[in-house]
Amino acid sequence: MSQDYECPFCEIVGGEAAASVVAETDETLAFVDLNPATEGHTLVIPKEHAAGLEGLDPAVGGRLFEEGMAIAAAAREALDPDGINFFLADGVAAGQEVFHVHLHVVPRYEGDDVQFVAEQSRADREELDAVADRLRGAR
Repeated sequence: MSQDYECPFCEIVGGEAAASVVAETDETLAFVDLNPATEGHTLVIPKEHAAGLEGLDPAVGGRLFEEGMAIAAAAREALDPDGINFFLADGVAAGQEVFHVHLHVVPRYEGDDVQFVAEQSRADREELDAVADRLRGAR
């Protein structure tokens, strides 16, 4: 990504672009998604630009999740969904399209047709242990 990337979320934080704000703290901003998957689909972002998780302060990441939980509670009260999904894509291969960290809070309704699908197959314990060893070694 080039340094001249015009970040639409930074424009919202800077007041240069419109947003339907749900909540704001010193470090985060939550607003309704411009292209909502369902009614109440909200994005929670850090105010300070971080293209991906590697550039995000872990404490701010925790606050994103806290705000997401508060938005989920508000959605449950105001919109009466049947469930809530959290979704965060980090990198092109993960489906990230806007390169500013953002947590999707998606109220779910029976029959809404929203799908987060991945093909899965059961791994054997030896494979799982080997992956766990690699991850522990990288922490």
